Amino acid sequence: MILVGSDHGGLELKEAIKLLLTERGITVEDCGTDNGNSVDYPDFGIKVARKISAGEAEKGILFCGTGIGMSIVANKFPNVRAALATDPFMARMAKEHNNANILVLGGRVLDEATAREMVCVWLDATFEGGRHQGRLDKIAALEKELMK
Repeated sequence: MILVGSDHGGLELKEAIKLLLTERGITVEDCGTDNGNSVDYPDFGIKVARKISAGEAEKGILFCGTGIGMSIVANKFPNVRAALATDPFMARMAKEHNNANILVLGGRVLDEATAREMVCVWLDATFEGGRHQGRLDKIAALEKELMK
């Protein structure tokens, strides 16, 4: 299962990516928004990131106009590694080197074909571990220290 969430700026791209995920046989839980009315991106980023942080889901994809706002809010949660990507290489590296559990995409900066490719690359990539795991361990230790 993959969680998805967007504000109004990412709604159209989110809907397109939901179709892609369904085509790939992946169950999708949509955490909103469901219309084009202006909304606050933190409300929907929080819904997805909170579930990932709590271990209720392993992966999520967030969408807003640029992806910047969703990245900021999602990365406030422990155990969340949200990566804003703007091309397929970044999407692949987000998984292979950073083990990103949330991919963040900008609905106003990406065309649908590129976003579809990015999602597929991210889903198909595998975390490499090794030296990259050591770096994630440092981040986890910092989270633990700051969350006291």
